[in-house]
Amino acid sequence: MKEIMAVVRMNKINDTKKALIDAGVSSMTALECLGRGKGLVNMDLLKGAEQGYEEAIAQLGQSDRLRPKRALFVVVPDQLVQKTVDTIIYANQTGKSGDGVIWVMPTEDAISVRTSESGDAVLDEF
Repeated sequence: MKEIMAVVRMNKINDTKKALIDAGVSSMTALECLGRGKGLVNMDLLKGAEQGYEEAIAQLGQSDRLRPKRALFVVVPDQLVQKTVDTIIYANQTGKSGDGVIWVMPTEDAISVRTSESGDAVLDEF
C-alpha cells in the first residue's frame, strides 16, 4: 500500500474529491495549508537576503511567499496508485504555475480504529 500526498489549489479540492470518488477512491483526508513551488522564488533575492543585503530583504518581505493550498492524503493498495495519481492530475492540471505536486510514499500498514482490521481490508476496494 502507498500513501499519496498531493498539494493542490484551494479552488480545485471539490473537483478533486469528486474525481477520486468517481474513480473508486472515497477515503481521503484534506487539510488547509500554505505553500509555494520552486518557480515562485527568486533565488538571487533569497541569497542576497541570507547575506544580509537590506534591498533583498525588503523585496522578499513584499512578495507573497506562501499561498493558501489544500493538502490531500490518500492511502491506497498498490494496484490503485497509478489510477489515483492520474485522477489527481486530471482534476488539477491547468498548465499554469501553482497546479500542485504529488508525492507517493510507502506505507507499512493501515488499521481501522473502529474495527481493528488492518492491511488492505481497511482501504478502498479495487
